[in-house]
Amino acid sequence: MESRERVPDHAVPYEGTWRFTAPAVDASVPQARHAVRDLLKRQGVPVEDDILQGLLLIVSELVTNAVKHAALLSPELAVEVAVGAEWVRVCVEDNHPYRPTALVTDHGQTGGRGLLLVREITAEAGGACDMEHTAGGGKIIWAALPLKTGL
Repeated sequence: MESRERVPDHAVPYEGTWRFTAPAVDASVPQARHAVRDLLKRQGVPVEDDILQGLLLIVSELVTNAVKHAALLSPELAVEVAVGAEWVRVCVEDNHPYRPTALVTDHGQTGGRGLLLVREITAEAGGACDMEHTAGGGKIIWAALPLKTGL
């Protein structure tokens, strides 16, 4: 994974933005999850464990979606982590024009609930999530969560 870091001059020690790229392959899912977890730990981000576990599940779901649905037209994906004084935001970007939707699926199905799960985790934590278009025709799907419950 290739990494790039931006940290504002006026930041508290753990504030900043980090971006890394990875190939759109299955092995990138656990690698992205571990990279985000290790980054937050290394930076000393005071994120509650419940929030961290939800955030890591979100990373897994978003990277999995990029690998499963965008790899043909987007052989590389990017993961960005931005940390503020009271929040953390993860973004997954790919260059595929497909715009996914959160589906409510039949309980008998074994897949198709990734974005629904992302929305539920985000809402339960008191955060926000959305999708944005990129200038190159791709998309960024992001979720922002508070560092502590009840913020």
